[in-house]
Amino acid sequence: MNTKETILKTARATIKLESKAINNLSNLLTEDFADAVELIYQSQGRVIITGIGKSAIIANKIVATLNSTGTPAVFMHAADAIHGDLGLILEDDVVICISKSGNTPEIKVLVPLIKNAKNKMIAITGHKDSFLGLQADFILNAYVEQEACPNNLAPTTSTTAQLVMGDALAICLLELRGFSSKDFAKYHPGGALGKRLYLRVNDLSSQNQKPQVGLEAALKEVIVEITEKRLGVTAVVENDQIIGIITDGDLRRMLSKSDDISGLKAKDIMSNNPRRISEDAMAVDAKEVMETHGISQLLVEHNGKYSGVVHLHDLIKEGII
Repeated sequence: MNTKETILKTARATIKLESKAINNLSNLLTEDFADAVELIYQSQGRVIITGIGKSAIIANKIVATLNSTGTPAVFMHAADAIHGDLGLILEDDVVICISKSGNTPEIKVLVPLIKNAKNKMIAITGHKDSFLGLQADFILNAYVEQEACPNNLAPTTSTTAQLVMGDALAICLLELRGFSSKDFAKYHPGGALGKRLYLRVNDLSSQNQKPQVGLEAALKEVIVEITEKRLGVTAVVENDQIIGIITDGDLRRMLSKSDDISGLKAKDIMSNNPRRISEDAMAVDAKEVMETHGISQLLVEHNGKYSGVVHLHDLIKEGII
């Protein structure tokens, strides 16, 4: 077996082993999971998530997921907690401790301090009979038979299981809160995800020039308007109403078919009843229209009147495509 085959064999074995462990997590769920979700949902405080080593890294990711889906959460490193950071925990906070073994020295020191403060504690652990498991109010069982590491030492399968358990927790809370796409946009104002959820057509078209000609506009006027407004298109407008559209493609096709173009006007070249979209529509809706009909520009309306153009390049620039 050559090196590439060996690498692929190992990768496939790792994925299969971890997927089997993740699939088994559903069999380990008990009422403790539902009770833990309801506890967090009813809490007036935050979720404090703590761990050490690789579990601390997983804790950070779960904190990020909870915060982005409407559940306030804070990371607290288990080692730092017993050296001053314990003050992060407020009276109404719920604490989640993550530890594969549930018996690490830092966890053994930290857990009694949390208990003394009367905060409710949820354990995500692979050993429910560990020190952590026995002390926790609720246990989320993240047991795995073995790590993907051939020495069964490096946290791999176990940390994946912790992460999935955290995701399940976050999604259950998201559904209980009725967290909508509008809420998601509020928490994700930057980046492509947020823009897909809040960016409207007018946010884009208002940044462009507004090419337009009348029905009787001469060919030269049409060419100048398309060239100067630099959108590859002009609307044909009458009484602020969209009558037609002329694209640079229409001009090229017209030139290839006509020998005498001296008397041509906009009404002779335009395409009737062009695709259009309301300026209040979501930018992602403009993307769907363009993709469906294979076009690069859409004329934009406001209350039935022509208001501008949105171009495919606008969507690309904003990361919508």
